[in-house]
Amino acid sequence: MKRHILIAAAAVSTSAAPAFAHLNPAEHGSLMAGLSHPFFGADHVLAMVAVGLWAAQIDGRALWTIPAGFVATMALGFAFAVTGTPLPLVEPVILASVVAFGLIVATAVRLDAAKAAAVVGVLALFHGHAHGGEIGAAEIAPFAAGFMVATALLHAAGIGLGILLGKLSGNKALARLLGGFTAAAGAVLMLG
Repeated sequence: MKRHILIAAAAVSTSAAPAFAHLNPAEHGSLMAGLSHPFFGADHVLAMVAVGLWAAQIDGRALWTIPAGFVATMALGFAFAVTGTPLPLVEPVILASVVAFGLIVATAVRLDAAKAAAVVGVLALFHGHAHGGEIGAAEIAPFAAGFMVATALLHAAGIGLGILLGKLSGNKALARLLGGFTAAAGAVLMLG
């Protein structure tokens, strides 16, 4: 069992890589720039994986409604940004979402799938707006498709990790511990 815990911990620690420069759409194409974009920020990686962990904790319909709610509302936030519709405090809300999602997982908040999707949707609006504000020279549709697919993949990684951790600990204690780590990491990002 210790080996499985070490593997899970290594996977999580390497998934939260430091921020690197985003791919240049002129060199790599707008789709690849969008696809890579969420992977280059610790705030995005931590938040997306935590959303998947929460979906795994709730289980059932939540496995698809929570990620779908996030991605759909994130697309709306992206549309707001590219059409010039402002949102207040985008970056602070994104950082707060990392802490919030971490705390939700750490305390294993139980909501029905629709309410949980609404909770993540509110915060996803800000994540989408940030992506729209960072589009640069990329074409809108391919960039949006890329970051939406990448977000769904990060959610799927969180779901898979949550299911694996639940099977390893038998009571989902490891997922809760990871939620606490996520909240702490979000707090560090807020201070940095």
